[in-house]
Amino acid sequence: MVALSAAPRAQDGQATTSGPPIQLARPDASSSPGGAPVVITLADALQRAKQNDATFQTSVADAEIAREDRVQAKAALLPVITNTTQFLGNSPTPNNVVPNGRFVSLDGVRMYREWGVAHQELSANTVTLAPLRKAQASELAAQAKLEVAARGLVVTVTKSYYALVGAERKYATAQQASQQAARFLEITQQQERLGQVARSDVVKAEIQSRQQQQAFREATLAMDAARLALAVLLSPTLDENFTVVDDLGGGPALPPFADVRAMAERGNPDVRAASEALRAAAQDVRAAKNAFYPSLIVDAVYGIEANEFALHAVNADKSEFGPLPTLGYFVTLNLSVPVWDWGGLRSKLHQSESRARQAQVALTQSQRQLMSNLYGMYNEALTAKSAVENLQRVAELAAESLRLINLRYQAGESTALEVVDAQNTFVQSRNAFDDAGARYRLALAELQTVTGSF
Repeated sequence: MVALSAAPRAQDGQATTSGPPIQLARPDASSSPGGAPVVITLADALQRAKQNDATFQTSVADAEIAREDRVQAKAALLPVITNTTQFLGNSPTPNNVVPNGRFVSLDGVRMYREWGVAHQELSANTVTLAPLRKAQASELAAQAKLEVAARGLVVTVTKSYYALVGAERKYATAQQASQQAARFLEITQQQERLGQVARSDVVKAEIQSRQQQQAFREATLAMDAARLALAVLLSPTLDENFTVVDDLGGGPALPPFADVRAMAERGNPDVRAASEALRAAAQDVRAAKNAFYPSLIVDAVYGIEANEFALHAVNADKSEFGPLPTLGYFVTLNLSVPVWDWGGLRSKLHQSESRARQAQVALTQSQRQLMSNLYGMYNEALTAKSAVENLQRVAELAAESLRLINLRYQAGESTALEVVDAQNTFVQSRNAFDDAGARYRLALAELQTVTGSF
């Protein structure tokens, strides 16, 4: 695609026509690092925005939390090993009448425990792995949502990036138009002095010149606002010391619809997130049903429980046997059978079934919305591409028309109204062409939220 030439740009806020320039307020330069402006491409902007955008970072944190939930769910299915060291001090009886002390649960005034404990809960959830499978599905759903957030961020950055590129182009166009209007005013004033044109031509030219001056100031403001909006995404300190690469005409080609549809059906993260959410809801239902079955808790202890912190100790009641081994084990088995809970378990089952039905509806809705978005976004990109090609030719014709009408006016064959109309048409066509280019790039970015990169 052939790009239209633009006049060299003046410094921000410096008008090339009469009238004082507007000194716009900008962030304190001391908050930005000095040196030459950093050249930023669209890829650079996307990378920087991922570090600074709060919404995207929230999705990153959600994915990391979901990953840790999966690790914890897996760990909860495995035995837990702990170690405990205790000293139990028993209140003695007067004159040590009872050597075991006052607390009948102990066998001496002093007792030491050094235990290694293994704890394992065996339930229907342990067999079916429902909590782990739910956590795995939730992790995949969070990763899909992270991809959705990443694609959405591409749209946001693309919109802001090309808004600045378009604003800079419109700035250059407004600057050129202001210069042309000022030159036209000079020509009409000269020809009026020579008696070649009427006073009305000078009045019309001055009106046009002042309008273009104001349009130039408005373009300066729009460019400054677009730069600020992009700086919010790129820098945590609102650093404006950067320039963007104008690649508005270098976007990727639009693939055929059949290829686009295949890409959408293969890798859409919205549908994948809804599918994994449904799978997690199904595991919730299974876990709620498993709560109706008995569970078995096993606690196995190995270590010492003696009156001395040693591998051999004298039992206070059996001192005649001398030191005896203290190392040993004991096992506790606790079988819990649900009998009656006033409907609490059944209520939880009903809740999980309701969430599963809602997840199913959300999945089918996502699938329908995917196809609707696909058709709408593809048609928008197709129309935007056609607009770029058409408006490029219009802008070229408007530039040529302005050149010819200026020559005719200087030869006395055209009116001032025709010149002004040609100038306005030139500005409008150039701006429309730039808007079409930005629209096409944004349409491609939105389409790729459905299909992925192409």
